[in-house]
Amino acid sequence: MRSEVARKDVAVEEGAPKLTARTQGNAMSLGKPMLGLAVGGTLGLLDGLSGFLEPSLAPVMAGVITSSLLKGLVAGVVIGYVSQKLRSMALGLLAGAAIGGLLSLVVILWAGMASFWDILLPGMLLGVIVGFSTQKFGTPVEAPRVAR
Repeated sequence: MRSEVARKDVAVEEGAPKLTARTQGNAMSLGKPMLGLAVGGTLGLLDGLSGFLEPSLAPVMAGVITSSLLKGLVAGVVIGYVSQKLRSMALGLLAGAAIGGLLSLVVILWAGMASFWDILLPGMLLGVIVGFSTQKFGTPVEAPRVAR
């Protein structure tokens, strides 16, 4: 009797879509590129705002904040797509550090070599954190199926 009641509670109509963690509604889940975008953008903004701690950057703060934010957004999306292909935490972290470092080198070319380590290290750290978060918490995005 008890098992019949339990089965009535979880009975699913035939033809109804299968519930997954993404569609249940009780847990928030983001695809890896979107999670990378959110985490990368947030960390990029914080990286740019940390420029206020250096008084010599006061005249160029708008450029510092903008470039750090864009670097974080681009790195987040790219790392999200890469971590979707790589299912390994170690490879995700390495890819994050490499992508963050590569985008930081672009900013270094724009800003000048005087701040090489001040730009490169936070960029690589951003990449590692985004790589970790997308591998650990992101859900893989499935390609849409084409009806034939």
